[in-house]
Amino acid sequence: MRVAQMNWMQIEAQAKRDDRCVLPLGCVEQHAYLSLATDAILAEKVANDAAEPLGLPVFPVLAYGMTPSFAAYPGTVSLRMSTYVAVMEDILEAFYRSGFRRIVLVNGHGGNSPIMTLATEWLGRRSDASVRLHNWWAGPRFQAAVQAVDPAASHASWMENFPWTRLEGVVMPDASKPPFNAALYQAANPAKRREILGDGNFHGRYERSDNEMLSLWQVGVEETQAAMTENWP
Repeated sequence: MRVAQMNWMQIEAQAKRDDRCVLPLGCVEQHAYLSLATDAILAEKVANDAAEPLGLPVFPVLAYGMTPSFAAYPGTVSLRMSTYVAVMEDILEAFYRSGFRRIVLVNGHGGNSPIMTLATEWLGRRSDASVRLHNWWAGPRFQAAVQAVDPAASHASWMENFPWTRLEGVVMPDASKPPFNAALYQAANPAKRREILGDGNFHGRYERSDNEMLSLWQVGVEETQAAMTENWP
């Protein structure tokens, strides 16, 4: 259930019934022909779709993340690591004050993954709490399903092209983009990285059928739901 549709009294009662809560983590960055908010859209939707049957509260997505690699693309917003860490620590403290002790971070952006280091440090001060970071797109079940459809899947390719990340009036290229020089890319500054990537798709086709994408989505939702329910300390 979305926290945006709850009041503080309902949150207080919910935390007493079940000490789990969910925070989606996204990013605003270039995704070729897809929405700049693709990572935020996907993280929030998969979190809500997974949490709704469990009756778990999902807080509004933290839409901005760390993405310095794409800083040369207009519309990309990248927080400094120190800023992101400070914001996340404040959020974790707020969840704790509200009575939540098991916190699931449903992450939609690889650049945010280092935040688990902060969470582990925070847990050293809050020994009765537990934090789980679930990189939903990188889950083994989801990745296996992706590979079964098309191994050429990457950032801003068909793998992120769902009905809810497309833009009205934007036509996708009917092509498969070849891989780039990964070693050169890794050593480059943001401007050079934009030059290497061009439109922003890392490699692979730009879209696949809705039937394939909706089947993949269901795998992602189920795997995210498992992260909310299984193997808590």
